Amino acid sequence: MELKDTSAIVTGAGSGLGLATARRLLAEGCKVAALDRNVSVLRGGEEEYSAIIEADVTSEQGLAEAFAQAVDTCGEIRMVVHCAGVLGNGAVLSPSRGTLPLKRFADVIAINLTGTFNSIRLAAEHMQGLSPLEDGERGVIITTASIAAWEGLSGQAAYAASKGGVAAMTLPLARELAIHGIRVMSIAPGMFQTGLLSNIPDQTLQHLIDDVPFPKRAGKGEEFAELAIAIARNRMLNGETIRLDGALRMRNPNS
Repeated sequence: MELKDTSAIVTGAGSGLGLATARRLLAEGCKVAALDRNVSVLRGGEEEYSAIIEADVTSEQGLAEAFAQAVDTCGEIRMVVHCAGVLGNGAVLSPSRGTLPLKRFADVIAINLTGTFNSIRLAAEHMQGLSPLEDGERGVIITTASIAAWEGLSGQAAYAASKGGVAAMTLPLARELAIHGIRVMSIAPGMFQTGLLSNIPDQTLQHLIDDVPFPKRAGKGEEFAELAIAIARNRMLNGETIRLDGALRMRNPNS
């Protein structure tokens, strides 16, 4: 897909991976609709973005209205990069807090998994009606999983379950939407420099970074954005979850 003058939606565009991706797409000449639950962090960028839209990915009507506004402003949306998400750590059994409340688990699933599917279904609904490009391609949807889908740490049951669901639905969605010329891909980052890392104790975080074979550091948002760009450009990338982790295989700090 040629990116220049292509319209894209980025969810979670106010920080972290979403912000880096939105800025990289702008640099590629894309028209970008930046969606976030907290649009105040995007204020000041109105001259860069084609649209800045408040959006809650867990709201069926609210996100549909946000997508409609993006289409009204940007025209045909050929690319959606879904980065909205939360970490949501919490032990199932805690000596001090007792059993993890079911609502806390459900909230993580609602944002990370159901919210991702909400974006996918709305993107697909719009893209199916677009005129086909080369090879019959109409659009590409890129979601954000995590290596925690396979190697979740203690206290990450909800997060790992939500990201595992994102990875698991990538192939069946790609197969289903192939008839419409819509690709579905997922990126599974390892340790990345985002606000989510602030919820991880310093000792645990340093342990994880020390375990990264190469490069021995946390990833940068720009590196996630580069992969999203590569996926958009390469039509043979479809139905796959790509690990972006420097060969990190997470293990519990006490293992």
